[in-house]
Amino acid sequence: MIPPSFIQDLLARTDIADVVGRYVTLKKAGINFKGLCPFHGEKSPSFIVSPSRQTYHCFGCGVHGNAVGFLMEYGGLGFVDAVKDLAQMQGMPVPDDNLRPEDRERQKQAKAKQLVLTDVLAQAGKHWKQQLKKTPRAVAYLKGRGLTGEIAARFGLGYAPDSWRGLASAFPSYDDPLLVESGLVIAHDANEGESEGKRYDRFRDRIMFPIRNPQGEVIGFGGRVLDKGEPKYLNSPETPVFSKGRELYGLFEGRAALRNKGYALVTEGYMDVVALAQWGFGNAVATLGTACSQEHVQKLFRFTEQIVFSFDGDAAGRRAAGRALEAALPFATDTRRISFLFLPAEHDPDSYIREFGPQAFEACVKKAVPLSRQLLEHAGAECDQDSAEGRARLMTQAIPLIALLPEGALRGLIADELAQVAKASTDDVRRRLQAHLEKAASGAGGDRGHERNGQRASAATSPDDGPFFGNEPPAFEPDFGSQEPFWDGGNSFDQGQGSRGQSSERGRGDWKGRNGRGNWRNEGGRWQSRGRATPPRPLPRAATSLDRIAWVLVCSSGTWEQLPTSAHDILCDQPSPYGPFFRWLDRLVLDQGAVAGPDLLQGMKQTDGQADEAGADKPLSTLAERITRLHDFGSAAEHSLNDLLSLIRPLELEALREELDMLLQAGELSEAAEARKLELVRLTRDLKLEISQQRPISA
Repeated sequence: MIPPSFIQDLLARTDIADVVGRYVTLKKAGINFKGLCPFHGEKSPSFIVSPSRQTYHCFGCGVHGNAVGFLMEYGGLGFVDAVKDLAQMQGMPVPDDNLRPEDRERQKQAKAKQLVLTDVLAQAGKHWKQQLKKTPRAVAYLKGRGLTGEIAARFGLGYAPDSWRGLASAFPSYDDPLLVESGLVIAHDANEGESEGKRYDRFRDRIMFPIRNPQGEVIGFGGRVLDKGEPKYLNSPETPVFSKGRELYGLFEGRAALRNKGYALVTEGYMDVVALAQWGFGNAVATLGTACSQEHVQKLFRFTEQIVFSFDGDAAGRRAAGRALEAALPFATDTRRISFLFLPAEHDPDSYIREFGPQAFEACVKKAVPLSRQLLEHAGAECDQDSAEGRARLMTQAIPLIALLPEGALRGLIADELAQVAKASTDDVRRRLQAHLEKAASGAGGDRGHERNGQRASAATSPDDGPFFGNEPPAFEPDFGSQEPFWDGGNSFDQGQGSRGQSSERGRGDWKGRNGRGNWRNEGGRWQSRGRATPPRPLPRAATSLDRIAWVLVCSSGTWEQLPTSAHDILCDQPSPYGPFFRWLDRLVLDQGAVAGPDLLQGMKQTDGQADEAGADKPLSTLAERITRLHDFGSAAEHSLNDLLSLIRPLELEALREELDMLLQAGELSEAAEARKLELVRLTRDLKLEISQQRPISA
């Protein structure tokens, strides 16, 4: 299980505007941002991103949540995958509470080593940048390639002098083993009769291209010779921080351009990336001397929904395109676009854009071959489609490729296109495709999905330790797709801000509220938050309205069922310890009915007592002790349902005001959002009047 404290820290370090802005064009709207909702078609914006709340909300279709929730909704990811994606964007390794102490310590040491190595690499990059300024020959080479000083500075280009021990002046000790471990220095074992082995710089007389991870840390280098020489390009070796099969050059520098251009342009060389950026195509990235892999594609789809692969038009380029196609197929969902750009055989992107200009290159990009056509061309490259034998071979080679596509409309449509090209019936092609899928599933363990669901169910439905209180539930459910019983009350912190406003009937399927900062799902009364993780706030010494609400519900838990759903939303939305308590109570009352106050208090303490982690927050125990100290149970019977609702009304008013403020600051919005604004004005006015009428009139 991912520790709740890590998720809280991850969300605290994340700028939701940056995350959402990778996929949605956002414009400033007061203190917030607005844009067209990516989850439904609209011509006027109704989608608001709030940096202060670290949430997004669409007033047209009602989707809302935090950065993790956005990745889940937009990318169709499970919770754990979304957390891992977000953690990778922030450069944070995901811990695991189930790890043994020694494994956790090894993780900690590995992270410390990574920080040290990236510092060493950054120092080398700084040294080589200084050397570039002092070397007219290297500067002249870059100018000859059409690069300006601004673009060289943006990519941190440098020059490694033609010296065997050039880095000796950049570090206090040239014998430091970190120089070898980071790949900057090559060390040989000492020969017989020698006191020490030879050590020398790996990169000499080369233009240096720092390779950064998505967080901007230098993790390696690529070096290009200035004159003729071999190898033309030399990369850093594999290190604890660098694996060329997973990294992409230019990804960090191109983040904003990826968002603005709307697509990633994958090339094959460092100079292609830098030159394209010089001409306005800052969305270009490059593989590091390796074929495009699935990890490359998966990483790019975290930043954009469209990829254009650019290759030379020669035989080698066609082979590279085939490898990229096979790597991209598993990620080609119906909402993503993948295409292939083939330049003339005598050109690469760098030379083409310098000779013909950016407009001509842009025109080539627009004419790129879509994935569906490239798949059939790749499968039929050596097939004589004028003969039955050739068409049969085409089907044999194309069906395994189509089977790599995720389930969806695209897979079926390409299968239908294959039927037309092969002059076969669509039913026959689809039958063959289904047979291939079933064979692949049975061979690779087709029931793994059921096993995953089973693991989720067993983790969430552990045996009860008391009359009606089970073990503390997981802080976040890994996958909302499971229909097995699970819940998320009683956590060590408030997992999010819940939805406000009207919902569908409680306990009926999947509900997504319209009006809140969170994204709650109610499956049989099981509240699940996709809202922001709210850290516990210091509790005041005097009783608050939330204390009084919790006190009444402890004394008369059956009253919970009498509250309207909008009140449930507001209460489950509150910060720790109140939000976890109300969500826990919702599940308890749904399963067990009303529970006597003393038993309920004992259950609160018992649930928190099952947390094994030392020092973990225990919101239910904290609240149980607090309301016991602040209130007398004997007077609870004097309070009616109306009294309880009167305590909740100010919370509802605060929620309405926050939502109205968000809309008022956004400027021009869609008709749906404008209608909601008018509705909020009316609801706020009516609720203020109701609250004022309930207040006692002083003499």
